[in-house]
Amino acid sequence: MSTQKLSELAKTIRSKNAGVNKITFDIIFRESAQYERVKRSGVINRESMAALYGIPVERISDFVEYDPGLAIKFTLYRARPSGSAGDGDIFGAQQYAPLLDILIPAA
Repeated sequence: MSTQKLSELAKTIRSKNAGVNKITFDIIFRESAQYERVKRSGVINRESMAALYGIPVERISDFVEYDPGLAIKFTLYRARPSGSAGDGDIFGAQQYAPLLDILIPAA
């Protein structure tokens, strides 16, 4: 079975602060066929994102497949508040990298 990296299918993959205690992730597609392929694959879900980031599933506060926006969005609770001692990414903008290489099976 052939696969493609998520970064080859999505238009935008990003992370950013969602308040002081959360980071939100957006995976946005240009075309519905690519969005539906990823959605149907089931590869991206609450449990797989928790595993990818090495966190308990309870740290993922929200997980949404947003059909009108051709987007998959999820939010996780930070280990420590943004800007506090030991926070390595004050804006939460460097957390999306593990998503880039997720392999999505062919439709």
